[in-house]
Amino acid sequence: MVTMSASAAKAMKHLGGEDDDDDEEEPGEVIESAPPLRVGEEREIGGVKKKLIKRGKGWETPELGDEVTVHYVGTLLDGSVFSSTRDGGAPLTFNLGQGQVVVGLDQGIITMKKGEIALFIIPSKSGYGINGANGVPPDSDLRFEVELITWLTVTDICKDGKIIKKIFSRGEGDMQPGDLDEVTVKYQVRLPDGLVVAETPEEGSEFYVEDGHLCPALPKALKTMKKGEKAFLTVKPSYAFGEHGKDANNGFPAIPSNATLNMDLELVSFKSVVDISGDMMVIKKILREGEGIRCPKEGSTVHIKYTAKLEDGTVFERKGFKENEAFQFIIDEEQVSKGLDLAVMTMKKGELSVVTIRPAYGYGDQEVVQDLAIVPSCSTLTYEVEMVDFTKEKELWEMSNGEKIEAATKAKEDGNNLFKIGKYQQAAKKYDKATDYVTEDGSFEDGEEKLVKSLRVACWLNSAACRLKLSDSQTAIKLCTKVLDIETSNMKALYRRAQAYINTVDLDLAEYDIKVALEVDPQNREVKTIYRTLKQLQAESNKKDAKLYTNMFAQMTKEPDTALKRPKIERAVDKEKSVSMDVETTYGGQADRDESMC
Repeated sequence: MVTMSASAAKAMKHLGGEDDDDDEEEPGEVIESAPPLRVGEEREIGGVKKKLIKRGKGWETPELGDEVTVHYVGTLLDGSVFSSTRDGGAPLTFNLGQGQVVVGLDQGIITMKKGEIALFIIPSKSGYGINGANGVPPDSDLRFEVELITWLTVTDICKDGKIIKKIFSRGEGDMQPGDLDEVTVKYQVRLPDGLVVAETPEEGSEFYVEDGHLCPALPKALKTMKKGEKAFLTVKPSYAFGEHGKDANNGFPAIPSNATLNMDLELVSFKSVVDISGDMMVIKKILREGEGIRCPKEGSTVHIKYTAKLEDGTVFERKGFKENEAFQFIIDEEQVSKGLDLAVMTMKKGELSVVTIRPAYGYGDQEVVQDLAIVPSCSTLTYEVEMVDFTKEKELWEMSNGEKIEAATKAKEDGNNLFKIGKYQQAAKKYDKATDYVTEDGSFEDGEEKLVKSLRVACWLNSAACRLKLSDSQTAIKLCTKVLDIETSNMKALYRRAQAYINTVDLDLAEYDIKVALEVDPQNREVKTIYRTLKQLQAESNKKDAKLYTNMFAQMTKEPDTALKRPKIERAVDKEKSVSMDVETTYGGQADRDESMC
């Protein structure tokens, strides 16, 4: 058997990636960037010369740590054989990079494909070095003819040597299960002496990865596997049953304390589970994958079939099954629950999924009468949904300028209608969408730019009005500022930004905007009203400041080292001490006239 000499230890560190010189090339770099060898061609790879004798199959090559099975003949340069597997007939199986063979042989094999035969010339420093070996004089260069019969990928899952996975059969595709996913697995667990201590039924076991199963090693290993993959695990006690072991159960014997386990494991299949809402309130489990990569967006028309149930299994609604006509609706038009809206935006054509919706994204605390049953308040809803088809809106780059202007105009009108019925969040989305169609990218002609500019300004102003209603003053300020950057005397922008500044207690900035507005229109009633409110707030703020500083100066005479700090002026929300900034009520209808949509 070929073994590694002590003199090759430093070279072995380089092969494992522990280079003294960070700029030194790692094994395999040259051949990866160079054209593949032709039969009979010779090339130097990291100090080892390789000559291809027989081309291998496929494109994959083993990696350090993998378990390879090879035939080899080792000779000196004069042809003297010092080691060979061909004589005994049995190939050699070992793990690459573990010091089980000379470092040069490790270095050469990681460049080989399955079935390949190659001849390697290995210099002394990567062979047996100054010590030599049985049949190998000191400082001898070596020649190895190697056939790579096969290899098994070996993975140290936790990078601590306590869960080692050896792949016997590779799985399909690139997807691996995550914590939320539901998996179907088959396994048999044995002690080192071969005693079976756990096994799944013939059909396998089904569970969610995050819930765990059997022992801590199992979910960790499953998250590294692909559908259909078969592997062998060696599990140390800390990831098995530790010092407590496991009692006999279901006809299987007990597992002793501190036992290492051997496990044959197959990931039969898994169903992807997605946290759509990001707060575990809308969860989707994919039963059947859809086609392609495209999903519908806000405003898309979707065609779906679904059956909706309560947690106890009661069906309260079925849509899309009558006369084989799918149920049709427009996303984000509040035609279905918020949770179902979100879910269908993640679905591909042909996809079949189960969607679980918590009350906050369903019907909340309302009791709702549906077609087949009453949905009690605070109900969790389950929908089995099939995405039959959807009508995809054109991407911006696919639209002509005329189409962009038409789409922006419609989105703005939709926003106006939503604002009128008090749906400010949805209205703001429409206005933002409208401005996306007519961005300042310079793509519009001179004749179109005037109309496009008026659309942008109108949507920014209307969106700012929505943000004020939603108490999002910072966004309102940004939107009004966009308008004032191009129309410095825009009354609505000045008025609404002043409102927002009052809400954020930036009274000096609010006063500046109000004064500019009064210069533009000295008789504007809405602006005069908000100015009176501002003056009242400033007077109250000055009184508070005077009292505060009087107390602070008095305190300083007792404690000279006390630092002076000016606290932020309180928000004017106390109904008994300040004027409410509620836009709808404070100004007796005058502000409502200013809120007319553009």
